[in-house]
Amino acid sequence: MPLRIVFLGAGRLAEPVFSALLDSPHIVCGLVTQPDRTGPGQRPHANPLKDRAGKRGLPVLQPERIKTADAIAAVTALAADVHVVAAYGQLLPRTLLDAPRLGTINVHASLLPRYRGASPIHAAILHGDAETGITIIRLVPELDAGPILASVRTPILPRETTGELEARLAQLAVPITLEVLAQLEAGTAEPVEQDHRLATYAGKLSKADGRIDWRQPAVVVERHIRAMQPWPGPFTYLPQAGKMPLRMQILAATVCAGRADCPPGQIIAVDDEAFAVQCGEDALRVERIHPDGKRGMTAGEFLRGRRVSVGDVLTAEPPPATTDSAAKDTATGSGAIVGTDRAPPQAS
Repeated sequence: MPLRIVFLGAGRLAEPVFSALLDSPHIVCGLVTQPDRTGPGQRPHANPLKDRAGKRGLPVLQPERIKTADAIAAVTALAADVHVVAAYGQLLPRTLLDAPRLGTINVHASLLPRYRGASPIHAAILHGDAETGITIIRLVPELDAGPILASVRTPILPRETTGELEARLAQLAVPITLEVLAQLEAGTAEPVEQDHRLATYAGKLSKADGRIDWRQPAVVVERHIRAMQPWPGPFTYLPQAGKMPLRMQILAATVCAGRADCPPGQIIAVDDEAFAVQCGEDALRVERIHPDGKRGMTAGEFLRGRRVSVGDVLTAEPPPATTDSAAKDTATGSGAIVGTDRAPPQAS
């Protein structure tokens, strides 16, 4: 017998699961998602879940706070057999967790109990984990602490960003969610308590968390660059003679040999296709960037349109504008980037 499902979610992790539920034999009787937000030009951000629900004629609830009496009453009135939650962004009150006869399940993008919280995908890449996965849990009032109903693992690819990994995890979440719903319907689900002693947490990120700290080892900075894409964006500042420093995101970089006599953040080599930045240990060959106000581009494209010199220093905070570009450390060698194990990318 099909289950009546209320789906609570937002964002890219939730989209494939919601679409699969709409196309399944189950009855999706409502969507609870985040309130509409505006972007540049006061245009509302796209919400594909809301759009799909609207096309199906489903009720769409967008409460600012899910814990208010009005929000609880509106969700409860949908009379679901089970609530399915995926990246909703708010903690549900016990009243809503317990309202459906089969309870509330959550699609979480980590191998719980590792990385409970709002940014588990970022955390897995930041920490250099070899693998991550999707865990389906029964929700309880404590954050991501409920018993595990199912999980699936996947390796983290060497140059994978948070956005790319999230897209893969979202697809992995579809079959495992449908499997758990089938078990709940049949009464065969076997929840397993988490080992709470092993719990770690990944808190909500802010824009400031994208700031690149060149004092860290190159391998750590490279993970940071991948982890902070697409949001909040891994950014740094490049000085410009006579102008305000340029804020730019570093989109792709590989570890290469550094120079112990140069401070972190200093550009130690420039060639036609990339530039190398000294880190606290080793250096990074920067291959792709996104300057503020411009499109993303290869480092080679950027270098052909702007003067970047050995001795320039990238900073985590915007330095004061300078007028004398000659006051640089010019210990350059040949200017070639050494120590990288791959050929420079071709401009695209």
